[in-house]
Amino acid sequence: MTNHRICILGGTGFVGHHLVARLAASGYPCRVLARRPERQRDLLLVPGIELRRSDIFETGVLEEQLKGCTAVINLVGILNEGGGRTFQQVHVDLVERILAAARAASVPRYLHMSALHAEATQGTSRYLRTKGMGEDLAHAGTDVQVTSFRPSVIFGPGDGFFNRFATLLKITPGVFPLACPDARFAPVYVGDVVSAMAQSLDDPGCVGKGYDLCGPRIYSLKSLVEYTADLIGRRRMVIGLPDVGARLQARVFQLLPGKPFTMDNYLSLQTDSICGHNGLEELGIRPQAVEALVPGYLR
Repeated sequence: MTNHRICILGGTGFVGHHLVARLAASGYPCRVLARRPERQRDLLLVPGIELRRSDIFETGVLEEQLKGCTAVINLVGILNEGGGRTFQQVHVDLVERILAAARAASVPRYLHMSALHAEATQGTSRYLRTKGMGEDLAHAGTDVQVTSFRPSVIFGPGDGFFNRFATLLKITPGVFPLACPDARFAPVYVGDVVSAMAQSLDDPGCVGKGYDLCGPRIYSLKSLVEYTADLIGRRRMVIGLPDVGARLQARVFQLLPGKPFTMDNYLSLQTDSICGHNGLEELGIRPQAVEALVPGYLR
């Protein structure tokens, strides 16, 4: 049994569910914060999980919730602004609040979820710039031991990538118009991402480092969508839109409910989501491939 008690922000999301299960299996007691814990009853079935109702954006909440914890993990992020939340509030201001609360509650360890090619000044989108600003903030202090993680698009059971395209392909007849078809990704398995996070918790060699996390292969967005169509048995002609068409699609789609594609998403796709150096290998984790796992949950 570990000496850690871990507070997890964003523990009710896709990565969060997998991370909570992994940490619990390794004997880590976890405190998961949720605005609506009644919607997360499945987490109560996981041994050692404490589910607490809280709004992490309320003043003073984090200081109270971090009491008695020895580590905090931040998985909170948004792909689009809305619902009263901006990229600045979620990716930057929240990190500042977490660090202040960690100091106040004497929490020595902080794991931070960033994004591949997050750059405060050079990021191609507001999403990537604010993610970069948040990561820079996390690493700027000296009194909290920080490790950050920068994954490519994450896949696995319950993901919002392959499952989302599968849903869109099912409701789109015949021809599927795709923006930014040549954008490149190295999809990384959620199990590998949470293994990296769990492994780094008690490893002093990981303190102060940021890890780019990628899968073993690089794909174009178009090839991934075509692969998804094959897996779900839908014959669709995937047509890559020219740049002007991609921009037009973004401007129209960002007005729709749920904002399925925005101009900021378009700008993010101008940067290939691939690793120059894969942190999984540095951590001794062999990255798992799309073809080995996606058919098991998408078919």
